[in-house]
Parts: sequence; structure tokens; C-alpha cells
Amino acid sequence: MTTNDIPQLSKRERQIMDAIYRLGRATAAEVRAELPDAPTYTTVRGLLRILERKGHIGHTEEGTRFVYAPLLQRQRAGASLLSHIVRTFFDGSAANAMAAMLGTPERSVNSAEVERLSDLVKQERKKIKERTRGRGRSGARSK
Repeated sequence: MTTNDIPQLSKRERQIMDAIYRLGRATAAEVRAELPDAPTYTTVRGLLRILERKGHIGHTEEGTRFVYAPLLQRQRAGASLLSHIVRTFFDGSAANAMAAMLGTPERSVNSAEVERLSDLVKQERKKIKERTRGRGRSGARSK
């Protein structure tokens, strides 16, 4: 499954995934105990089955209990969701998304985060230069 193939989640499904990531592995009852305004136990079990069908979680049987665990690393699932948000709300522009994040009063960035962002930009510039140089050489003819 590629990052773009990861099915999107509803708000309640995201809450369940957050609970499972936090707990590492959990039964339906344990997940339900973690949810705000928890729905019925039956509803939680139904949502867990949906998440399993979508490929986000799997289960093992321990006696009569199903114990659920994430199949995707949290970072990979988050990257998929972020990619979807950037495509949907920022015309696919990571720069526009970052500008929106940095320009909001509720989001303050500390110096360590600014340094990390700066390092990431430097790395990306380096990759772009290398790709550009590589294309320039491959298109040149030798005499």
C-alpha cells in the first residue's frame, strides 16, 4: 500500500487510531475508555472492524478477546494525511502549507523547530542542485 493509497479517516476513526497508537495495542473496551464522548461498545467494535478493513489496524485473538494494533507506523499515516491536506487546501504546495502554519497566532515555533526547518530546507536545496546538475550532464554529448 503506497502512502497515497491509505484511506482517509473520519473524526471518530482518527480518535480511535490516536488511542491505539497511544496504547500500542488495545481491546475494544480499552479503546472505548480512551475516547471522548465514548460511543457504545458495539459502535467501537464496528469502527475497529472498519479500520481493519481499511488496512490501518490488525488484530490477534487472546482467548475470547480481540486485541488491535496499528499496521502503519504513526509517522507514515501522518504523512499520508498531511499530503492529503496539502493537496486539498494548498494546491499541492508544501510552501503554502508551511506559510499557513507559521503565520497563525495559535502556533508558535521555538528556536529548535526553526533550526530543524532551516536544515530541512538546506537539504532540499542540495537535492535540487544535484538533480539539476545530473540532468545537465546526461543531456550533454561527448566529442
